[in-house]
Amino acid sequence: MPGGAAPIRVLVVDDHPLFRRGLLALLGAQPQLQVVGEAGDAGEAQRRAAELQPDVILLDNHLPGVRGVDALPGLREVAPDTRVLMLTVSEDEQDLAAALRGGARGYLLKTVDSDALVASIVRVMRGESPVSPEMTDKLVAAFQALPGSGGAAAAEPAPAAADPIHSLSPREHEILALIARGASNKEIGRALDIAETTVKIHVQHILRKLNLSSRVQAAVYAASRHGP
Repeated sequence: MPGGAAPIRVLVVDDHPLFRRGLLALLGAQPQLQVVGEAGDAGEAQRRAAELQPDVILLDNHLPGVRGVDALPGLREVAPDTRVLMLTVSEDEQDLAAALRGGARGYLLKTVDSDALVASIVRVMRGESPVSPEMTDKLVAAFQALPGSGGAAAAEPAPAAADPIHSLSPREHEILALIARGASNKEIGRALDIAETTVKIHVQHILRKLNLSSRVQAAVYAASRHGP
């Protein structure tokens, strides 16, 4: 690893042995990653997560017995510092919403290419929330399914004066718009000619001001308003 940094420790959870073996081989060949374990169902995943305390869990949704999204609370309980990245065939917006509610840090489809998958694992460790491009059009519906998001079942909207988006600075508005387009911190920094570390600070301020917990929620918040 550059600079002597420790590799990212990954636990792979998928019930298809052939796919899982291929994934293990792919990730194991990456110098910045270390595959520390594998599991074929939610129960085994929880036991392995508790034992290994990995940095990242790649979690399939279609598992036998308990779905991946339903396993998220248990995984977070036994490994609270572990970041979960969904890797699934499901393009269902309800699964996406359940993953966000459960605390998943990103949502990738299994059609993702190998370079993008590795990059997404690294991005998750940087605090970013990668989502497959095919799912971006469903982010608004997923956001509306989140509690307190102002969906169809919500109460009357709050007065405009109470809208937290008005607390954002002009620069934070710019960054929020770029987050909504799926830009990474590096891409935002390049677009606005500011340092990537500065972008990270702005993103933290945006999440705090909007009372959101992830970049995914920030993206869908912006998208649901048709832009900040």
